Amino acid sequence: MSLASFFKEHPDIRYIMYGGKGGLGKTTFSAATAYYLAQQGYKVLVFSVDPQASLSDIFERNIYGQGEVEIMPNLYACEIDADRRIKEYQNEIRQKILDMYGLDSIPDEIENYIQAASAEPAMEESAIFDEVVNIVVKGGYDYYIYDLVPLGHALYYLSMASVYDAWITRITGLREQMREYDAVVATMKRQKETEEDQILKELVYIRDRISKSSSILTDAARTAFFFVLVPEEMIILDTQKAAELFARYDVPIRGYIVNRVVPPELAQANIPPYLRNRIEMQRGYLEKINREFGEKVLSRIPEFESDIRGLAMIEKMAAQMFGKGD
Repeated sequence: MSLASFFKEHPDIRYIMYGGKGGLGKTTFSAATAYYLAQQGYKVLVFSVDPQASLSDIFERNIYGQGEVEIMPNLYACEIDADRRIKEYQNEIRQKILDMYGLDSIPDEIENYIQAASAEPAMEESAIFDEVVNIVVKGGYDYYIYDLVPLGHALYYLSMASVYDAWITRITGLREQMREYDAVVATMKRQKETEEDQILKELVYIRDRISKSSSILTDAARTAFFFVLVPEEMIILDTQKAAELFARYDVPIRGYIVNRVVPPELAQANIPPYLRNRIEMQRGYLEKINREFGEKVLSRIPEFESDIRGLAMIEKMAAQMFGKGD
């Protein structure tokens, strides 16, 4: 099966994700897939959930923090401003604390905690993922294409939902136990329970949003996850391990795309020894990829002579991925 035939045979797919180690071509493939589907007449949004996003570079447009930017008819791209979203988070938290506890201002120790929590390394990714949920829930597109964070971070998000679910379930059980006590209590006690119920409601809201993003990642009917790899020993090994881990979370792995393949026919030409040796090295690794992943290898993309930037080069990449490529 090829990538083009995959989409023809799975018309219900709505969420497309490219994953793999950093620097292998995930963003390029995301942009090229969005271009291809837009050319087929579908309205497509491609967005990055990586704080080090490079969609602006590939499309040669300043889209960072600009919302959903139209690149060409049917094709929109989005790079989320994580810093701005984190500031919005902080303000939302402050307001909820003021409303929940009837305070006039945020105590210094709470403000210090809010600032410290916002500086955590995972906060950027969390802010981006939360904004992605807003975009997807809003709707309006036929396809949503995720340019995912590197493998380790993606697994982190998959595990977050189960952790929150267990945590909230435990808290909910404790709240139900408290309600079994004698109802004849002081007014202050009732007020305390009301405050705790507000906190519980907020925790459930957070869990539900995380579950929403996690459920998309594991929706076998509507989601297609593709691994990107190159013909190198360590990348193959890392991809094998990642595929096993993703399978445990029921991520619908639909195939593998091999990038940066030096055309083997060049070996027949007068080429430098370095290039000839590289072709021979890749030949062995390509055979290993075929043994390990077999018919799930949907496309092999040759090494391009220049960076993929601008719609003309994106069109060439799409042709290589989906057919009609030289």
